[in-house]
Amino acid sequence: MPGIFPVLLCGGSGTRLWPVSRKSFPKQFVPLAGAGTLFQAAAGRMRGVDGVGNPLVITNSDFRFIVAEQLAAEDIRPSAILIEPAARNTGPAVLAAAIHLAASDPEALMLVMPTDHSIPDVDAFRAAIDAGVPRARAGQIVTFGIVPDRPETGYGWIELPTAPQGSAPQKVQRFVEKPALDRAEAMLADGRYLWNAGIFLMAVGTLIAAFKAHADDLVQPVTDAVQGARQDLDFVRLAEAPWSQARDISIDFAVMEKARNIEVVPLGAAWSDLGDWAAVWRENGGERPGSKGLVTQGAVTAIDCAGTLLRSEVEGQHVVGIGLQDLVVVAMPDAVLVADRSRTQDVKEAVAQLKAKSVRQAEVFPRDHRPWGWFETLALADRFQVKRIVVKPGAALSLQSHIHRAEHWIVVSGTAQVTVGDDVKLLSENQSVYVPLGAVHRLANPGKVPVVLIEVQTGAYLGEDDIIRYEDIYARSEKS
Repeated sequence: MPGIFPVLLCGGSGTRLWPVSRKSFPKQFVPLAGAGTLFQAAAGRMRGVDGVGNPLVITNSDFRFIVAEQLAAEDIRPSAILIEPAARNTGPAVLAAAIHLAASDPEALMLVMPTDHSIPDVDAFRAAIDAGVPRARAGQIVTFGIVPDRPETGYGWIELPTAPQGSAPQKVQRFVEKPALDRAEAMLADGRYLWNAGIFLMAVGTLIAAFKAHADDLVQPVTDAVQGARQDLDFVRLAEAPWSQARDISIDFAVMEKARNIEVVPLGAAWSDLGDWAAVWRENGGERPGSKGLVTQGAVTAIDCAGTLLRSEVEGQHVVGIGLQDLVVVAMPDAVLVADRSRTQDVKEAVAQLKAKSVRQAEVFPRDHRPWGWFETLALADRFQVKRIVVKPGAALSLQSHIHRAEHWIVVSGTAQVTVGDDVKLLSENQSVYVPLGAVHRLANPGKVPVVLIEVQTGAYLGEDDIIRYEDIYARSEKS
């Protein structure tokens, strides 16, 4: 029997859960409900099921090392990580995954899943997939609809011929875009509508045929991009030139709203796309009886608060709420959100206004993740910057130099191997080194524990693009 391959879509703009989620570090990589991240939960959702292969991930260049690191943390080995040269929405992405899988298994089934959704009941999810497999093998495109419990206006809906009966598949009558409240209330009362979870199961050949029938202009450029792909370390980079010819379109608009061979399997388990902070509040027990609607996360103290989410992401900073009602308060090192819980859908508009003002926090996350570890800025002013840098065991920054700045490194913990010019030495806790402007240098961690250091930069220009790279174990050509 053909195998099933999870296809994990891992993009996103990171605007609706700002400031925790941003363009440079969107919500799927953030622990929002439980210890792990949404991406890790999606990657492990079908783990250990007979006949299910290793997941295929499609993401962009900026996220590739975050994806690899979070998979490794869960001991999940992907079948491939495809890198999109540019964002083209879910239509080209899913088609690229199908063409890639078809090259090695023309009869494979692909289970397409967003990686920024929460589905706590894994057993119920797997049961729904089991119900859809025979239909997918019979040439149907199977989608999965969530049995609604409220008149949600933030989701798309799916109309069925009759009210759902357990997990029995039905033909899709039509897809409904995000409705106004009165329309959502009418659909909920009707009983023949499900929420659209954006999860699909089908044979790779079925999907490719659907694109040829309904969005044929995408097939050639995406095929050329897959066939012209090149290996880059553990990643597969789709060819840039043909990919740029593919239009930007979602799989819903490209195929799903036009195809006639679409069936839906109802999923009666809890599900959320965590599309705003109200959803995070709800997912973490905000509506649990006896809780007074209070959800706290991180270093938080709440006094006489109700219907409120208080979340602190700041090490060494405590958030205190007194007498708060129906609010969302989220504290980050560089930004704080305070919003009425009923207005959290407007966070996206707030981010748009910040971008229009060129506010750095609109898109840039304070902790910058790299393949060797991460860094964050502790202080920044004219002609100097102070960073905390953490280098993973066995990792190394590139051999590099700077045109505009000098650097001082002070080791806080661990043992660092430092190269400055021809001088290579080990530095341990409380030792430091000066890297002059223009000097060729490298920082590495040869030990078994993370290296933590403070870096003080001084100079006329302190941007991350002030770098000349000579060697790099991660084969990067962009900023370090």
